[in-house]
Amino acid sequence: MDFASLEPLDGGWSGETFLARVGDGERQVVRIHARRPARAEVDAALMRLVRGLLPVPEVLDVRRASGEMPALLITSYLPGERGDVVLPRLGPGEQATLGAGVGELAAALAGMPQPRPGEYADGDLAIRPWSGGAAGLEAFAQQALAQGLHHWTAEERDGLLRVADLAEELLATVDRVCLVHSDLNPKNLLVDPDSLTITGLVDWEYAHAGHPFTDLGNVLRFDRQPDYVEAVLATYGRVRGVEPSEALSLARAADLFALIELAGRAGTNPVADRAEDRLRSIARTGDLHAVTGDARLLG
Repeated sequence: MDFASLEPLDGGWSGETFLARVGDGERQVVRIHARRPARAEVDAALMRLVRGLLPVPEVLDVRRASGEMPALLITSYLPGERGDVVLPRLGPGEQATLGAGVGELAAALAGMPQPRPGEYADGDLAIRPWSGGAAGLEAFAQQALAQGLHHWTAEERDGLLRVADLAEELLATVDRVCLVHSDLNPKNLLVDPDSLTITGLVDWEYAHAGHPFTDLGNVLRFDRQPDYVEAVLATYGRVRGVEPSEALSLARAADLFALIELAGRAGTNPVADRAEDRLRSIARTGDLHAVTGDARLLG
């Protein structure tokens, strides 16, 4: 591989994913794991685990960090356009088609059981308890309010704790643990622009063992076009045997963890800013389904 020929791939915030051309022009994807070197082996193991069940690239090579060379994960290149580019230009019927595919993908992930919640420690996919975080949603919210959200008003702080308590009770009604991609949204999906078939699920950096409705919550966090949302929920509900309205409430509750974590980083990127706006609306109204003033969104 000629590392001088690496081209940055569009999308994401890390700037660590590149397109490489090898041999007779074959394309491969190189992910540099400089911040968390062990994650290269974890991600490779996860993709090997689900390949054939989910549309993930083939793992071609994993290289541990050595000297000044960072850890690398090299995979095959998958065809398709990023979902966040495709979705905005679709009409209602096409949104429903794509939504059904996304719902099926989220349901498949939710059906992959894990023995306990936690983060993957190594390439053997050993699961260890989360480090440095508060246990439970309400405690997590209290921790965030004492740190990144300390500027919130007293009413917003009290409102968030009340919502977190209610969401925690709702999440406790599901006692199963599954594989969670944890960044399941259109920017990490590759889509055939003609058939709207999902051709790839990429970026496994935050995958862990967790609540079965976490990925569904991520899917529906910002993309709330009615036809898309209804198709996602209908398909997910059919596959997992749950009513769409119940699935939506559980998804919103599970997504509070991510919204709180993102909101604590407001000011660093547009996604974190948007998450804080959404979380403040939820805290002010006491409604897990609350939205900000974006007229495109479904309430």
